[in-house]
Amino acid sequence: MEDSFSGDEDYYYSDRDSLDGLENDEADLQWVPPKGSSTKVITRESLLAAQKEDLRRVMELLSLREHHARTLLIHYRWDVEKLLAVLVENGKESLFNEAGVTVIDDADPMLPLSSMVMCDICMEEVAGDKATKMDCGHCFCNDCWTEHFIVKINEGQSKRIRCMAHKCNAICDEAVVRNLVSKKHPNLAEKFERFLLESFIEDNKMVKWCPSTPHCGNAIRVEEVEVCEVECACGAQFCFSCLSEAHSPCSCSMWDLWAKKCRDESETVNWITVHTKPCPKCHKPVEKNGGCNLVSCICGQAFCWLCGGATGRDHTWSRIAGHSCGRYKEDKAKKTERAKRELYRYMHYHNRYKAHTDSFKLESKLKETVLEKVSISEERESRLRDFSWVTNGLYRLFRSRRVLSYSYPFAFYMFGEELFKDEMTDEEREIKQHLFEDQQQQLEANVEKLSKFLEEPFDQYPDDKVMEIRMQVINLSVITDTLCKKMYECIENDLLGCLQLGTHNIARYQSKGIERASELSTCWTSVNTTTDKRQRSDADTSGTSLASHQLGVAYLIKDVLTPCNAVGGTLEHDRPSGSRSSDDSGCSSQKRVRKEDCLSGRFDLNLPAEVIDRN
Repeated sequence: MEDSFSGDEDYYYSDRDSLDGLENDEADLQWVPPKGSSTKVITRESLLAAQKEDLRRVMELLSLREHHARTLLIHYRWDVEKLLAVLVENGKESLFNEAGVTVIDDADPMLPLSSMVMCDICMEEVAGDKATKMDCGHCFCNDCWTEHFIVKINEGQSKRIRCMAHKCNAICDEAVVRNLVSKKHPNLAEKFERFLLESFIEDNKMVKWCPSTPHCGNAIRVEEVEVCEVECACGAQFCFSCLSEAHSPCSCSMWDLWAKKCRDESETVNWITVHTKPCPKCHKPVEKNGGCNLVSCICGQAFCWLCGGATGRDHTWSRIAGHSCGRYKEDKAKKTERAKRELYRYMHYHNRYKAHTDSFKLESKLKETVLEKVSISEERESRLRDFSWVTNGLYRLFRSRRVLSYSYPFAFYMFGEELFKDEMTDEEREIKQHLFEDQQQQLEANVEKLSKFLEEPFDQYPDDKVMEIRMQVINLSVITDTLCKKMYECIENDLLGCLQLGTHNIARYQSKGIERASELSTCWTSVNTTTDKRQRSDADTSGTSLASHQLGVAYLIKDVLTPCNAVGGTLEHDRPSGSRSSDDSGCSSQKRVRKEDCLSGRFDLNLPAEVIDRN
């Protein structure tokens, strides 16, 4: 379920005049332009730039070539901070050995062209120009290297191809792999390049592909690994943790169970268990359609409805000939009663979840009606000229309705026995359920009131009546926002926070809507220049003295505490790697959301009301 607003710029509306006279809670609705999104959209154009920035940091700090830096980052899943922590704790040698990085000290590892080399794989002597020596010192003929690389690429091990030597842990130079494979299989070399590039997304816990269908080709990068909900540039809103639709206040585990329960036939099986009995001969489910307890299956077998046992057809109103089943069987009765109770409980929560989901879809169609009412009202000669409270209230209705809808799957699992049977006593479960349902009921009542006022034909009312509706909408917007916050606090502190197993986390409540990721800049000329310089001066840096090494470690520790990135020749402190501030204007975005498509179907959560009205 996506919010019914969407757009292509980061704006938040403000309704200062409309909120005069309210309490301090109204400050939450007085939104200002954000300083910058903490999530970034990585497009095909900016993927290389994002990867180069992390590579540049490691190359500069450790005086490494690019393929060594990439090997380290892939091993540590592109977590630069973790890499630096291991370096400080265990030292450079341990860091390199664990990742399979071998840094040679000699400046010229190339073999003499006139010499002959014995290949230990094919056991043949080849000329020096027909063999390749890796950083680890092992040398084999180019044909054996090429076949080894081809096999590993086809097996999906492109990102970490190890040396062919026995018990050698060193990772092969990607430039050598690229050069040898491209001579025989250019397409496979392109596949190798693509795997290396996409490893920044596939192996990076901070970056994930957008799950949109059809796939938009974008990836989302977050600054902190936590349960959060994000919006891609394509408009798709999803949970970053499980990549399913945004589902807070449900945890990922709860939503996965709920979606599966609604999708498969589990409740159909429950209904069959409650309302039918299996035929003792063909085992097909049989439903009783009369009052007599002697039931006949379509296969011709007669059986007793009370116990399910096969019988003959001779019977009276009081008994079946040759059959008696008056003995009480407690286990079977309990099983049937439990199935009935679980079915009715599921129907209760599912019906309310479905009702609010349907209401959300119907209320989404209010856009055209609301815009038409606002347009008519503005054309009239009236002392009311600002109608941003209408779109603000409509936005708050959508956000609150969405929270209310997903609160029912949460309650189904929170107070059921499937997940937390041993976490709470029956008395504790009852107290917490009453606490949650009281807040849920208050939110539901105010959401329905807000919906009612927004559907009023205010374009036909006099100014005094419109002023009354205006104040009601503003007040209810503040109230529903506050109730949503309190519900999330209750869930995080009083319900999930008290559990021993902290496996159920929810995305925090965001009054301003799900955060829209901003596009990552593709202007990284300084990064490429720095990388080229680093590669050209690699021979000089490989012979670093011990004093310089100690100084570099000290610089590393400082960098962990106060990271800074060299962008455009200047130092930018306290800025995430691979990101730009919202004030940067060095280059234009390469990809924008189609504004016409967004405005034609839904509102933008972050556009000011006057922009929506004008469009």
